[in-house]
Amino acid sequence: MSKQNKALYWPYAITISILLIVGASVATIMVALENPVQMSDHNMQDYHDYDNNVNSFINAQIQFDRNYDIEYISESLDQKHAVVIYRVTDKEQNAVDDAKIKLIITHPGHNDLDIIIEDPKVEEGVYTFKEVEIANPGRWNLMAHVVVGENERYYNLKADTRNPNTFEY
Repeated sequence: MSKQNKALYWPYAITISILLIVGASVATIMVALENPVQMSDHNMQDYHDYDNNVNSFINAQIQFDRNYDIEYISESLDQKHAVVIYRVTDKEQNAVDDAKIKLIITHPGHNDLDIIIEDPKVEEGVYTFKEVEIANPGRWNLMAHVVVGENERYYNLKADTRNPNTFEY
């Protein structure tokens, strides 16, 4: 092989490398556009807001827990007839009927199927949300924002419709 033929390989190799890098960049952009980043749902906040105010959320939860107890008392999470029930009491176990609770049932992977429920039926500290149908079987996050007077708390748990009696707090 002559010296002149060897010298022609480098420009081809560099050109092919550049084209491969450009192709990989375009492919990365296409995949990113097809799979957008979902907003964080930790404490029902945009992750920027949560990160900026994490200490106030923690302090609010500590203050709430000093004065009140919240308990998830639903027997199961059924896909076709999901009814979510919470009990709110003060530290002397007296029923609290004036709490405001907003509930979001959301899928861990995306927010497209979120179910937002407000205005539960309240009876002696037991907050019963209306029955809803959950779109798909599987894992779901139950996120509640509880406000009693000046106290507020986010109460999150994970449930699975395939095994309705399994919960993770």
